[in-house]
Amino acid sequence: EKCHFVVSRAVTQMPEFLRWLKGKFEKEQFNEKHNGVLYLKGGDLAEELAGLRCEIFQLKNYFEEEFFDTKKVVYLSKGNFNS
Repeated sequence: EKCHFVVSRAVTQMPEFLRWLKGKFEKEQFNEKHNGVLYLKGGDLAEELAGLRCEIFQLKNYFEEEFFDTKKVVYLSKGNFNS
């Protein structure tokens, strides 16, 4: 089964997660963002995301609760890893 987006919470390290998704995305897209992954993560992601082109949205910019201070949504377009 193929999809446009995968939304996930941190289930494993990003490189492993992206391997699971290879070939799972539709070619056609209907959104401003290219088909890909929206991944909720916390902490320091520098090493885990090294070498990946992604956008990182700091959730503390959208929510006041302390819980969100270290939480991020990482967006990766399927074109960056789905070859």
